[in-house]
Amino acid sequence: MTHIFVNIPTSDLERAKAFYTALGAGINPLFTDENAACIVWDENVFFMVLTKEYFATFTDKQIIDPKTHAQTSIGLSRDSRDEVDAIMAAGLASGGTEPKPAQDYGFMYSRDLEDPDGNILGFLYMEPQAAEQGPEVYLAEHAQA
Repeated sequence: MTHIFVNIPTSDLERAKAFYTALGAGINPLFTDENAACIVWDENVFFMVLTKEYFATFTDKQIIDPKTHAQTSIGLSRDSRDEVDAIMAAGLASGGTEPKPAQDYGFMYSRDLEDPDGNILGFLYMEPQAAEQGPEVYLAEHAQA
């Protein structure tokens, strides 16, 4: 079984913990201290939110400021369009920002949320049939209906 651990920097660990728990994620206290918080999305997906100083101990590369530079965009699926909108509402109410309008492709609906540090999260819902068939087949079938 593969587990995903995404390391992201923060300038304020307590603010980051409050933000991610407001989105419905949990915190694993066994891997949380004054330098890092283990944010639990589910049994396989975790964010390690690290203070910038601690993050810097894992690399010799410059740590960028996610408010001004994009290094990555993390996509997380939801089970419905309503769930995408609900998590966005929670994120916006907890200090996040929406950098661009929602994108609706017919087979997929997505919205981007920047956490208070500027890390980019994409929340998306894809029609299950489109995931199985591919978007072109799905759209062609639904255009005829």
